[in-house]
Amino acid sequence: MDSPSDELDNAADEAGAGDSRSDGDFETGIARWADHYFLRTKQAVRHFGDTQVTYALFMRRPVVFAPRIALDWLTQAARARATEFKVEPNFAEGQWVGAGEPLMYVTGPLAHLVDLETLLLQKLGACCVAANNAYVMCATLPRVAFLAMDARHCAGTEMAEHMAYACAVGSKAAREQAGARGFIGNATRATAHYFGNSDGMGTMPHALIGYAGSTLRAAEMYAETFPGEPMTVLADYFGAEITDALAVCDRFPDLVGAGKLAFRLDTHGGRYMEGLDPQESYAVLERHVPLAVRRYRNEKELRTLTGTGVSAAAVFLFRERLDEAGYGKAKIVCSSGFDVEKCKVMADVDAPIDVVGTGSYLPTNWSETYATADIIAYDGQPRVKLGREFLLHRPGKAT
Repeated sequence: MDSPSDELDNAADEAGAGDSRSDGDFETGIARWADHYFLRTKQAVRHFGDTQVTYALFMRRPVVFAPRIALDWLTQAARARATEFKVEPNFAEGQWVGAGEPLMYVTGPLAHLVDLETLLLQKLGACCVAANNAYVMCATLPRVAFLAMDARHCAGTEMAEHMAYACAVGSKAAREQAGARGFIGNATRATAHYFGNSDGMGTMPHALIGYAGSTLRAAEMYAETFPGEPMTVLADYFGAEITDALAVCDRFPDLVGAGKLAFRLDTHGGRYMEGLDPQESYAVLERHVPLAVRRYRNEKELRTLTGTGVSAAAVFLFRERLDEAGYGKAKIVCSSGFDVEKCKVMADVDAPIDVVGTGSYLPTNWSETYATADIIAYDGQPRVKLGREFLLHRPGKAT
């Protein structure tokens, strides 16, 4: 497998290969979390004599290969067990893998591998699907920068680690293969290294706006606390996105002129952005992209274009009002439900977005993240359960 980028190499080192516990604690964790039937199989194999086996790992849907966390964990398992596993990736990190194609082969003693299967698969499947989603989003909006805001949607810090890594893999692939800007950072310090940064990114949540009592006052507090820094101001707290944004621009014209002031649109789906209703949403699109709603659209696409929340019409109107007031250098950051489908609609109408903040590259259909493993050889002799003979075909080696 080709070496991934330096930033991902460094990230794996900083992440400590997934677990910094002692070998004894590591083994205890495996015994607690491995499937019972694998533990019983381990006992039987030790009783009757070990054998070398080869596992094929695969998925049932196309994905982007993101194996690093799984491989680091497997390396730690081999070290803890004073054994060696031969790993043969069939693809380089960031490459596309077809449905059913073996992602990689793992060979080693059955007694040392059999109880690792479930834990290994947990660290592989979701990463590959999330990397796929991140790639598609970045490639769909190649001129837009992305900020990873997935941590709040993750089921614990281990998942957050996996998703940040996967996002970085998909983003890097989109930069290399589609010329996209990709993800420029993320929200948390713990996983910032995956994006080549030393810290998380983001300036103010709704909590600061509420604390300050007004959007303008929150901006003043932030500017005083962090003088000279770029500032992204949430504009939706009081339902006056345009009015409040213009007031902040009036207060900080130098920041606008230097390109250091941005506004984040995070209007929730329960209301329209200031200045919009259904009729006005159509009127805005008629001014800027008249063909947008004349083509066939399904219901979800129409909501993205003209509905409540951060719609395409909202982005166009917000940009229009900033430009009319002479604040063309103020940037627009969009969040709220920016999944693959919403990104595609925004790309279709070339919505004037500078940055998208999103955690919606996380897999939505979790059953699609299930990686699977089957033994395909015992002591070098091909043997696989009926119906899985396709795993015996080895894809071309990673280049």
